Amino acid sequence: MGYIKPKDVTKSYLENAPLPNHGESYTVVSHKSVIEKTLSLLRKSGFTVKKEIYRSSMNANVAQGIYHIYNSRTKNDKISNEHELGMMFAWTNSYDKSTRFQCAIGAYVKVCSNGMIAGDMMNWKRKHTGAANMEVSMHIGDQIKNAEYYYTRIINDRDSMKSCSLTIKQQAELTGRLFIEEETLDTQQMTMIKNELSKPSYYYGVEQNNCWAFYNNVTYALKKAHPRNWLQSSQNFHDFIMSNVININTINIKELPIVNSNIVSKKSNSIIEVDEVINQSNTYSHLFI
Repeated sequence: MGYIKPKDVTKSYLENAPLPNHGESYTVVSHKSVIEKTLSLLRKSGFTVKKEIYRSSMNANVAQGIYHIYNSRTKNDKISNEHELGMMFAWTNSYDKSTRFQCAIGAYVKVCSNGMIAGDMMNWKRKHTGAANMEVSMHIGDQIKNAEYYYTRIINDRDSMKSCSLTIKQQAELTGRLFIEEETLDTQQMTMIKNELSKPSYYYGVEQNNCWAFYNNVTYALKKAHPRNWLQSSQNFHDFIMSNVININTINIKELPIVNSNIVSKKSNSIIEVDEVINQSNTYSHLFI
């Protein structure tokens, strides 16, 4: 794959990276055009770009842009009064066909720049074919139009995490599942999380037995993910926590009918699978002993 660790690069490095030649069926979406479209659409929509972060593979075949943004004209009091999280826009692009273009609005934790991306916020990925360039611009714009809605959702998710406690054994089990079952973490990230549990690099305003602290210990480790994987891994982890920790704690199971060993929500009729593995207290706890 070229290299293991992600590399921070400059904007000009990505803008001047040589373009690939994959034939007529492959539409090149240049890093430069993605950067220009992103910055232009953000500013036209009233956002101030406070910080730009760019990462790439050694030869810039895979690149990532992360923007810390702020809209001073917002009329949303929840956003205006939020001091712990900032709004973020991020994209991933490739020249080597290893990943589709993808983008999302999310949030970052101000004290450490850990990222937060929820699943339905990154519901569009585009192959490099046909009218890809035009559609990339359209979907960057669509994400930005919904920025406040998505950002408020993440603030609410953060609040839910802060109301939930996790024992060290539960944190070990969840981390083990992320490594073995979900394949979201690698061995380096597992070691980082173990170190964060015993000696955290940052204080997140809660005790270490709080779900919000655990969430940040994992997203801190995810910053070491390859640029092609970071957005997807961040999304997968966020959805994993909401499904396996937060929603399980907030749903009143007694009020829900049981159908074929699944829980069915009266409101949406969607099936929520009950994962019994998390209740097996000794399954993964040995990883942190």
